[in-house]
Amino acid sequence: MAVYTEVSLTEAQALFDQLQLGQLTQLKGCAGGIENTNYFATAMHHGQLHEHVLTLFERLSFAQLPFYLQLMKHLAQHGVAVPEPSANADGALVFELKGKPAAVVNKLRGASALAPTPEHCAQVGAMLARMHLAGRSFATQQPNLRGLSWWNDTVPVVLPFLTAPQKALITQELAFQNQLSTLPDYAALPRGPIHADLFRDNVLFDSVNGAPVLSGFFDFYFAGVDAWVFDLAVCLNDWCIDLPTGAHHAPRAQAFVAAYQQQRPLTAAERALLPAMLRAAALRFWLSRLWDLHLPREASMLQAHDPSHFERVLTQRVQHALDVDALVASA
Repeated sequence: MAVYTEVSLTEAQALFDQLQLGQLTQLKGCAGGIENTNYFATAMHHGQLHEHVLTLFERLSFAQLPFYLQLMKHLAQHGVAVPEPSANADGALVFELKGKPAAVVNKLRGASALAPTPEHCAQVGAMLARMHLAGRSFATQQPNLRGLSWWNDTVPVVLPFLTAPQKALITQELAFQNQLSTLPDYAALPRGPIHADLFRDNVLFDSVNGAPVLSGFFDFYFAGVDAWVFDLAVCLNDWCIDLPTGAHHAPRAQAFVAAYQQQRPLTAAERALLPAMLRAAALRFWLSRLWDLHLPREASMLQAHDPSHFERVLTQRVQHALDVDALVASA
């Protein structure tokens, strides 16, 4: 999250009045993330304090936003732990604030597990599978806007900023992914709405009797319809790696995949292409971090992410292809 657009308490209150969410008592800008303007908002409603997240969308349009917010509403109503967008009396979920599209969702409890254990990974894997299954009945379609088409458009833009070895790695990987997309196994991958950005800092856990309990997934604003196994790969590349080196962490990956498969077993095509999808997921985030670093937007609060992290992850995934059969068997 970041703050690109400054919003006053009075300006936010007008939206909260429309949503009948009560009287704002606090509005605090959020420094994490890089895409949108976010505020934590506390409001008094019927004598009780309620916490919300107010988001102003800096890149997504009024036309694009209903997909994300309706998906979150759908998932929440199907038992998936996600923030539920607030609607006005007409059922609208998207509003205008400071000339930008805006939305308000309830703030989830808990904190992110930035040093996850296999137990954390198992809970995320199970909820991810349930999310994929719940998304089957969501009719609205929108592609993954940071998918292969975006990679092809963006690689030429960042190439001038790269060293010769980096240029070779990124162009070779893009060619590999383009060729992969033509294969029958790729066409056979099960698809539906995916989160596409389910990193450790986009999941919250509560503590119950000293044990972690997943309280929800959030930040769905990269979601789109794509291969479910790509979503799994995004998670494995963050939850189940050693952060300093980018190397695969087998115990966490085994717990993640085992829990996922208990809810939704992987197909033969997904097993065959998971190593390639791990490479695809690493490429996607290396590329977006390069873009954000070298072509930044101004923001009053912004924390840029290090692109070299996903360069290391991609190198690891290319040099040490995952043995999916062994992973599934051990899981």
